[in-house]
This record gives sequence, C-alpha cells and structure tokens, in this order.
Amino acid sequence: MKIRFLPVLFVPACLLGQAAGQSSPDIQKILDRLDQLEKQNRELLSEIQELRSELKPPASAAPTPGVTERLDVQEARTAELAQAKVESSQKFPVSLTGMLLFNAFANGKYGGGSEYPLNAALTPSAADTAATFRQTILGLKFNGPDLPGGGKASGTFYMDFWGGTSSAGNNLFRVRTATIDLKWKDTTISVGQDKPIVAPRDPVSLAQVSFAPLSGAGNLWLWQPQARIEQRFSLAEDAGVRVQAGVYETSESYPTNGAPAFTNTLEKARPSYQGRVEFFKGSEKRRFEIAPGVSLSTSHVAGTSVASHLATVDWLARPIAAVEFTGAFFHGDNAAGLGALRQGFTVLNNGSALPVHANGGWAQVAFIVTPRLSFHLFGGEESDRSAGFSAGNISRNLMYAGNIMYKLAPNIVAAFEAAQNRTDYVVSGSRLSNHYDLALGYLF
Repeated sequence: MKIRFLPVLFVPACLLGQAAGQSSPDIQKILDRLDQLEKQNRELLSEIQELRSELKPPASAAPTPGVTERLDVQEARTAELAQAKVESSQKFPVSLTGMLLFNAFANGKYGGGSEYPLNAALTPSAADTAATFRQTILGLKFNGPDLPGGGKASGTFYMDFWGGTSSAGNNLFRVRTATIDLKWKDTTISVGQDKPIVAPRDPVSLAQVSFAPLSGAGNLWLWQPQARIEQRFSLAEDAGVRVQAGVYETSESYPTNGAPAFTNTLEKARPSYQGRVEFFKGSEKRRFEIAPGVSLSTSHVAGTSVASHLATVDWLARPIAAVEFTGAFFHGDNAAGLGALRQGFTVLNNGSALPVHANGGWAQVAFIVTPRLSFHLFGGEESDRSAGFSAGNISRNLMYAGNIMYKLAPNIVAAFEAAQNRTDYVVSGSRLSNHYDLALGYLF
C-alpha cells in the first residue's frame, strides 16, 4: 500500500481579507482550491486509519514489546553469552574441542596386560575384558593476531588422560600434540609437538587413540617437540607442491639390545633433520597425493655413535568420494627414536654398536557408504634385522584390523573394531593376540 503525504493549506485571515477586495472570479478560484485541499486531506486521513487497522495485532496475540522491553531482552542474552564464552587474557578467540570417548574392550591371553596391545607378548597372561574413558581428548584452538606481510597466527593444544595408571582413580592429564603456526599465503612456520615430519598420516580408529594406530607395526608416530617450515608452490588451479623441512626431537629412552649394562649411557634425545616433499592434484572429492621424505639423526650410546638414516614415502588416493586409499612406508637403520619397535641398535659386549635394519609400512582402504556409515580396513608390519639379535628380540610385528563406524547424530559416533597382532620373536617363534573394541564417542 502506498501512502501519500499531502500538504494542508492554512489560510491566514489577512489573506482572506485581501481576497474579499478581489474580483469574484479570483475568489472562486481560491474557494475551488480550498475544496480540493480539503478533499485530499480526507483521503489522507482515510489511508492512515486503514494502515493503523492493518498494523493492529489481533486480540489473541501477545502485545509487541516496546523498545525498552526489547533492549532488556537483548542485554540479558548478551550477558548469558558472556558467561558461556571462552576468552583469553589477550582477547583473542579460543574454542574448546575434543571427544568424550568410552571404550569397552577384550584382549586375548597374549595381550601382555595392556589396554591396547601394540604387539603380542612373549609370555601368556590372563585374558582381560574391561572399559575405560582414558582415551578422552580435550583440545583448545587459538586464533591469534595478524602478522606482518598478511600472515595469521594460530595454535592448537590437545590432551588426554593416558598419564598415570589404568586404575580408574589414577588417570592423569597428558599432552598429546600442540602447535603454534605462523601462516602466510605460501609459507608456514610451526613449532610444537607432533608426529614426525616424514610420517604425518594415520589409519582411522576409535579403538587405538592413546597411541597412533599401528604403532610398532609400520607407523612412525611418536609425538615429539619439533620446529618446521613449509613452502607451498602452485602448479595449476588444482595441483601443487608442499615442501617441508625441520628438526624433530627423537626419543631414545629404551633398553639397549645385547648389552643392557650400557643402557645408562644412552643419550635420551637427539635432533633428527627431516624433509618431505608432497605432490598433490585434485579437489576434495577426487584427490591424489604422494610424498617422499628423509630423516637423518645419530644416537649416542656407550661412547660411540649409531646412525639413523631413513627414507620414507606416504600417499593418499581418492579416485571417487566414497573410496580412499592411504598409507606409508619406511626403510633404513635405527628407526626406534621415531616410534618404531624399541630396538634401534644392538650394543656388543666390547662396546661397539650395530644399527638395526628396519623396513615397515601400513596401508588402509576406507569406504564411505553414506555420510553416517563408513568402513575401514588397515594393516601394517615392521620387520627388523640385526646380526646381534638375541632371544626375546622381535624380528617381525604384523597387525591388521577392521572397523565399522556409524554416526548416531552429527556429533555422536559408535564403532566396533576387531584387530589381531602376529609377533615373531627370535628363537621363540610366533605369538598371536586378538583385540576387540566397542567405542562410543561424543564430539564437542
């Protein structure tokens, strides 16, 4: 409806007096004009009354709050949000994330007493069936200030309850991963605690979360302090190269093989110089990635040095949105400091040290049937070889598993997984360990 606002003419008495001295035709024109204005005023009042009638709420409707009432409601909502939000002392956004995870599991008699065995134990023990919340993850995400040159700072920090013991009343916080990223368009500088630079991928599992899946069975996984730089190059609209290089801190805290008397001489941490080059092509639904890498470090034990030289490659192939292949492989000497089997070298009685030759890798195929339902099949193996191995050392550790995941809601996922370890010991032969896990995760 269009509302017209028309002027209302007020005629002063002095003008009317002047008009009285004018000729009759002039007076008639003035009167006609007054009649026209009066008619337009009546039409305007009629339209205003009609508009008021349309805007008036029905008798059954609640009255519309006035301006003061609306302001009161808005202030109350603002106060409520202020109580619920997480705010840092520097006034930058911080978001809480993580997963409340429940696991009910059963292990065979060669589980070694672990909640999730990484290999089959050499000697049998009682089979166990139990449950835990220890793999619950708490995380914080930080969005920091702008950096010179158009960059942006951000960070993440993730914890779980795997510290302490498996007793229900003795679960302690433990830092899993943490990063501080300084990111520009083509360059990112990062410091933090994470997987080795040369092994960024993992299989998908809700059964093994306290450690990366397939730890000790082909997956180099140790979350350790590191510093890295990444440079990105675009080759086409959907293709490019990512070059990563940095220093990773190895973990050398394990008994020495062959001559345990030299264990106390082992230097607990060493720098590993790592590099990785990733070639990628495709979009989110169809994508291919392959990345060779190299890791170079040296272990110090018994007054001597043991080299750790590893060549790696990892990949992702997603030919269609519903199917994905991922995996990794490594080959070289002395891989224990990066999360392989904890037997990186052998110390002989004369104090000389021999590196353990290691080959390992893993692969996974994932089927995303619907946005709610997915299947994952994966397996990995590490094979170690050393002339100084004695009885009790592991010559091969093989693990394979499968799981089904279903989202009961957008943030609630249930999963069932079955896994088996086959571990070969020098002299003692093979051992077999089964693991079954039922998980329920609440993502937040």
